[in-house]
Amino acid sequence: MAGRFHYEYDVFVGRDMGSNEYRITPEMVRLYEDGTEDRNPWYRGPSPFDGAVAPALLLHSEVYKNLSWYLPNIIGNLHAKQEWELFHPMMVGDVVRTRSTVVERYVKRNREYVVNEVMITDSDGRWLQRSRTHQSFLMEPPLPSPANILRPNSGQASVSGGGQEGALVVDKDREKRPERKFVVGEGSGPELPAVEKTITVEMCQAFSGPHRSYHTDREMAQAMGFPDIVVQGMMSVCFLSELMTRSFGPGWFCGGRLNVSLVNVVWPNDRLAVRGKVREEVLEGSKTRVHVDLWCEKPDGTKTIVGTASALR
Repeated sequence: MAGRFHYEYDVFVGRDMGSNEYRITPEMVRLYEDGTEDRNPWYRGPSPFDGAVAPALLLHSEVYKNLSWYLPNIIGNLHAKQEWELFHPMMVGDVVRTRSTVVERYVKRNREYVVNEVMITDSDGRWLQRSRTHQSFLMEPPLPSPANILRPNSGQASVSGGGQEGALVVDKDREKRPERKFVVGEGSGPELPAVEKTITVEMCQAFSGPHRSYHTDREMAQAMGFPDIVVQGMMSVCFLSELMTRSFGPGWFCGGRLNVSLVNVVWPNDRLAVRGKVREEVLEGSKTRVHVDLWCEKPDGTKTIVGTASALR
């Protein structure tokens, strides 16, 4: 169209990905609980906020409601990094609005990254939380395969290029390579009480369903270049939120921050220890901000997500 700088379907910084409106319902909370095994009694009330409060990251996958911000080659795409800022809790029964925008695009090694920011507000426009999702895509698409054509607007994205049948883009041995080892939490601060999780297919289906995708179906995962179902990265992010909720309560919902990298893939039947260690504490107004190193690890020590978070106390 004349006068436009970008083509209509380009993935460009500033592209508006639209908005949605939701009423926070007990059913939404139940699905979250089934997908994460986080069954905090606050989610059904009472809570420190005078009623049932929604899990802090209840709308964890709002960024994936419209996948037209994905690059054409989705074979082997991965959720690489996640940032989150929490300003005010969402209560069960509240009406909230979301707005999604492409805010960054960059290249790192053999992958191209697109960053999508989601803002959540209440019905009056008050900021409740803001997140940034970094999704990575292979720079050079593999050879095409008709089996890899997926439908857009159903929680998946269309494919330009595909993978050779039986070829893996990411295999289960990748996490054992020396460059996939990560050191975190070496400071002398106190450890947070750990959270233990065992990932089941049923959790994947509750968290990432109801549609079939490489997060819920092994056959579709293999078509995308993976040997098995890829547990959605946001699930581990929600595990970290559970750890912070248990450790800091209201100070997580009102001022929490998160910045983590998803460094190794989680598969069904993996057992994860969700851990944190205090790095430092600094005054912030009348409160203290506690900075924490966070990570998830498998029994053999493989780290799947590493980064930092903070909350008020």
